[in-house]
Amino acid sequence: MKTKRLAYLSLFTAFAIILSYVESVVPINFGIPGVKLGLANFVIVLVLFSMKPVDAIIINIARILVVGILFGNAFSIVFSLCGAFVSFLCMWLVKKIKIFNIISISVVGGVSHNVGQLIVAAFVVNSYQIMYYVPVLIISGVVTGVIIGIIAQIVVSKVKLPKIYD
Repeated sequence: MKTKRLAYLSLFTAFAIILSYVESVVPINFGIPGVKLGLANFVIVLVLFSMKPVDAIIINIARILVVGILFGNAFSIVFSLCGAFVSFLCMWLVKKIKIFNIISISVVGGVSHNVGQLIVAAFVVNSYQIMYYVPVLIISGVVTGVIIGIIAQIVVSKVKLPKIYD
């Protein structure tokens, strides 16, 4: 079972890295600075529904470090780690409630990721005036979360995901 889990961790991590790379070379411009679709979150949502929560954390950290080293910088790694941590924590907690569907969980992930990064940005620039950007990021998190959630829901309904909990 450990080998199977490691193989799935590797595949999902590679898929998340590829989606991050695709998003960086084919930017989808929403006309709002800092707003991205968050394609890699698709993988994290799938992993939350098929593997252990710790597996989603491992995949997120590995993806962020690899993508940050290859295509970013120290700031992008810190911002991504903070956003990913807040996003994962919120999605995991909402999923545990068991009344929300995959789209709702994805929306929670999109919004919380943006808010998490904005909090870090407020500390970095040492100004809380940046919080005026919160409504824009909440709206963009909802929109991108719905898009990613719909895609994840389609995949979950059409593809037999591995159930690896041991």
